[in-house]
Amino acid sequence: MRIIDLSSPVDAAGFEPDPVVHEVLGPKEAAVHMSEEMRDHFGIEFDPSELPEGEFLSLDRLQLTTHTGTHVDAPSHYGTRASYREGPPRHIDELPLDWFFRPAVVLDVSERGTGAVGADVIERELERVGHTLAPMDIVLLRTGADAWAGTPKYFTDFTGLDASAVHLLLDRGVRVIGTDAFSLDAPFGDIIARYRATGDRSVLWPAHMIGRDREYCQIERLAGLDRLPVAHGFRLACFPVRVAGAGAGWARAVALLDE
Repeated sequence: MRIIDLSSPVDAAGFEPDPVVHEVLGPKEAAVHMSEEMRDHFGIEFDPSELPEGEFLSLDRLQLTTHTGTHVDAPSHYGTRASYREGPPRHIDELPLDWFFRPAVVLDVSERGTGAVGADVIERELERVGHTLAPMDIVLLRTGADAWAGTPKYFTDFTGLDASAVHLLLDRGVRVIGTDAFSLDAPFGDIIARYRATGDRSVLWPAHMIGRDREYCQIERLAGLDRLPVAHGFRLACFPVRVAGAGAGWARAVALLDE
């Protein structure tokens, strides 16, 4: 089996609107930290100088959002209303794991530019790659935006989906839609410009807003979809980290291809 990593890293060196803070305690610092923790929480005294080279296990502290790097958006991310069920929308730790290990197909919209594409584009791309969607297939959009990851352009220049495209996929039984862009919706600037020009509220983040009435998940900030040798005929594993009560969870997304 061939395994292809489709994840983008959590990297404090890259540009993020919500900057990542990554603090590293090296082995010597971590030894002192461990000694203090043992004393303060468990009443155990231990001199870190007794350790070989006075070193223990390094420790990383991170400050970041659950939408940094490759991640899965849960239904609770889209709002407090869930018209499709009684009670609130589900958090990331409440979703069935079998949603996130499924056959997948890549649709190439990398030549479409900044904005949103509709159901007609999705239909044509499915026909081009010769794939008929089955219920629970995972659909991945290759926009090419991952080439700009770590720069401001990554957040402003990419292709998203409009409402018709999302409804088409959900109507065919898809429950997870992914993209190598910052968002499954068009960039903020494009959305706001179209809204101010038309006054049409339906252009305001439709891919996310649909999640208030139809339960599904998005995988955002994938990477390397262009490295896949096929558009379909592989499985995707993208299990989200089990963050209790969260609207999203980081994921290590990988394609699994039989050889």
